[in-house]
Amino acid sequence: MNVTQRQLFLQHQAQTTDFPLSLEIEKAEGSYLFDNQGKKYLDLISGISVSNVGHRHPKVVTAIKQQVDKYMHLMVYGEYIQTPQVALATKLAELLGPQLNATYFVNSGSEATEGAMKLAKRATGRFEIISLKNAYHGSTQGALSIIGDEEFKRGFRPLLPATRAIRFNEESDLSQITTATAAVIVEPVMGEAGYLKPQKNYLKALREKCTEVDALLIFDEVQTGFGRTGKMFAHQLFGVTPDIITLAKGMGGGMPIGAFVASKTLMDTLKENPILGHITTFGGHPVSCAAALACIEVIEEEKLVDTVNAKSELFKRLLVHPNIKEVRGQGLMLALQLTDFEEVQKVIDFSLERGVISDWFLFCDSAIRISPPLNITEQEIKEACEVLVKAVAAL
Repeated sequence: MNVTQRQLFLQHQAQTTDFPLSLEIEKAEGSYLFDNQGKKYLDLISGISVSNVGHRHPKVVTAIKQQVDKYMHLMVYGEYIQTPQVALATKLAELLGPQLNATYFVNSGSEATEGAMKLAKRATGRFEIISLKNAYHGSTQGALSIIGDEEFKRGFRPLLPATRAIRFNEESDLSQITTATAAVIVEPVMGEAGYLKPQKNYLKALREKCTEVDALLIFDEVQTGFGRTGKMFAHQLFGVTPDIITLAKGMGGGMPIGAFVASKTLMDTLKENPILGHITTFGGHPVSCAAALACIEVIEEEKLVDTVNAKSELFKRLLVHPNIKEVRGQGLMLALQLTDFEEVQKVIDFSLERGVISDWFLFCDSAIRISPPLNITEQEIKEACEVLVKAVAAL
């Protein structure tokens, strides 16, 4: 008896839910995925804000192939001088400025969070980490300790001690940041909370409070980075510079990579007491670094950041229906607000059947996620919105 890929997937690949999408994808190109029956799907979520330059951008693919022909893994991170790592770190320093000029490459956003937390503790000699309610920073145990939803934590306790969560956009909660605080970590645009923007002065007030008590400010730009908000990095949009920034997702052009970035002075604290303050075998993999540099070059050369706000406004103009409560967010991080999860699931299913992929949020299950490739075309936006409006109208 022939066993299908679906059967093997369900039998042998670890699952995260009892209801995976189970699309069997054979090819991806630009803004589209193609299944094993040849049906194409317009990808409005970019693999959750990963494929910022679309799927398999030719320049990224070329960079990967060229690097594979030279070398792949050579040695654990930080020992050998490898051109892809050096070139990418230098480019990030150019983009981020002198206060964020030293990059530690890792494998994912979760590991970037872990590294940033360790760096903050090592540099300050303190151990309290403050995060935001309904924040998401990853799924490893340290990152899990500081995500802002108890439902995701309770099955894995005990977690890290000395963590607390304050409310986003509530300046009165900033009084909880004290001389015992090593760091405050915040998403400049809240991701899994449903793409919530900071109020006008909130991030500046947060920066001032951290400076006042000598706590470090960490910005999690894993989702917001690399052009998605209408700036290369979201902190540039709000005029606030963190002490540490975490990156991943849209960084690699589809390849796995993450990073935490700080000043050289701050980062050097990981070199002693003890040495090897953070270690990773595959962090900064040369193929991923080559892909990431190519991805950044595509964003710059195609001036994709300059197109983000106009595309965002087009989505907002087209996504109008009495059943849509609001369309909010920043740039191409948009949330289509409905009434409840039942409506969200109906819209997702309706759209998927008609070739449009959308998604929900971990901590805001009454909204639809819209996070397409930055190089999505106006025509593709119009086609996607037509389907979404029909889905909403059918509720």
